[in-house]
Amino acid sequence: MILTLIKLIMKLKNLKYLFLSMTLIVFNSCEEDDDETGMIVQEMVEITSGSADFTRVVSLGASITAGFTDNALFFAGQQNSYPNIMAGVMSQSIDNSAATNFTQPYMDDNIGGLLFYGNQITSPRLYFNGAGPAVLPATPTTEITNFTPGPYSNLGVPGAQAVHLLAPGYGNLAGVPTGLANPYFARMASSPNASVLEDAMAQAPTFVTLWSGGNDALGYAVSGGTSELTDPDYFDFAFGSTIGALAQVAPGGLVANIPDVTSIAYLNTVPYNAVPLDAGTAGALNGGFAPYNGGLAVAQAFGLITAEEVAARTITFAEGQNAVTMVDEYLTDLSALGLPSYRQATMNDKVVLTAATFIGTSAGGPFDINGVSVPLADNWVLSSDEVMETQTATAAFNATIAALTSQYGWAFIDTHAVLNEAVTQGIQFDDYTMTGDLVFGGLFSLDGVHPTARGNALIANKMMEAIDAQYGSNLSDAAVKAGDYPTNYSPTMN
Repeated sequence: MILTLIKLIMKLKNLKYLFLSMTLIVFNSCEEDDDETGMIVQEMVEITSGSADFTRVVSLGASITAGFTDNALFFAGQQNSYPNIMAGVMSQSIDNSAATNFTQPYMDDNIGGLLFYGNQITSPRLYFNGAGPAVLPATPTTEITNFTPGPYSNLGVPGAQAVHLLAPGYGNLAGVPTGLANPYFARMASSPNASVLEDAMAQAPTFVTLWSGGNDALGYAVSGGTSELTDPDYFDFAFGSTIGALAQVAPGGLVANIPDVTSIAYLNTVPYNAVPLDAGTAGALNGGFAPYNGGLAVAQAFGLITAEEVAARTITFAEGQNAVTMVDEYLTDLSALGLPSYRQATMNDKVVLTAATFIGTSAGGPFDINGVSVPLADNWVLSSDEVMETQTATAAFNATIAALTSQYGWAFIDTHAVLNEAVTQGIQFDDYTMTGDLVFGGLFSLDGVHPTARGNALIANKMMEAIDAQYGSNLSDAAVKAGDYPTNYSPTMN
């Protein structure tokens, strides 16, 4: 049995390449972009703002708004952020000739990552190393204590939840070590006690884009359900306070709702049945789980669980591809019988992307294989029940967003529907079909959560269409082109 399990470990060490083989093809076939960091200059067309006023545009949100991509914030990603792309088009408006420059708190490099008094506190960006995503082997140069206070036009703050936009001191350097402040906002806040909302309102914006609340669902989902899911009532207060305050100073704006975060590549790349077995290894594992399966039958005999739950919890392996084993806290607690809450994953469970390098590794002993003989802990899998919780909360958040956007008469973009279209059938963007597949689909960057530059361009175009529909502008006449924005960045990019 030891020999067969050792063979299994060797097989599963290759799991991390399972979802990357097609990625290599993508990177070898992607077109080169001569200017990965510069603004794309479109052919000039006569743009009018309609009833909107693009003189001073301010964008609020979280990581996507900031230009976060490939698991980091860096200069090129910021230049290709959807607010910056849209600002380039808005500046062409002939009836807003007094429009100010759209400012962003640019990072110091294309490495990504942050320093706090010389100590690295966030990692460099990911790049493709020929086998898969890898952390760029470089040292960040952006020191958050060396900054120019804002306010800035782009107030996207990576990691921010809806309530954080209201929080005074969210950018106070003194609070960074204890987690009471956000390092990204600390390097751009106008003062230590300022809030994101205050810095936005202080600019007297004439037009606002607001994409807030994604992290209220995303954090829970990508943690496998181990972090806290924001209560809808709490979200209603935070989002309602933000848009209500902004509407007092800005005559117009655009609001985006929250995508179904359970559909992102981060949760849909590693398959639930990621364990390849031969007949001998499968038989050995079945022998190991026989006492557990037998205990389930005893629990049923005592009326503690139903036959349906016995079937769901029974762990059985066979030759071929097998489901990973996992801990599920939603199962009936049978610890009094000495039985843990184990089962095998189904297609309704979501294995996190980082599990690709964990499943099949040794947990210590010769019989201990993570995801096989040792079930995956909760943080490695978003269970089917947690998927439903995430989707239910997102639906509640989006109901609030839609109602308030309508109340204030602002433009609205249904990004929930956009992502759903991408993952179910693909979205045509010029000559490209954008899908939800990791990298290969062109929409998600190497982190499986945030969009590529081309994904940001798609978002910008969709947002401009929504603005045109609400305000009678014609921003979409200058829609940006897919081929002008890359789907990956070179590791040697300056």
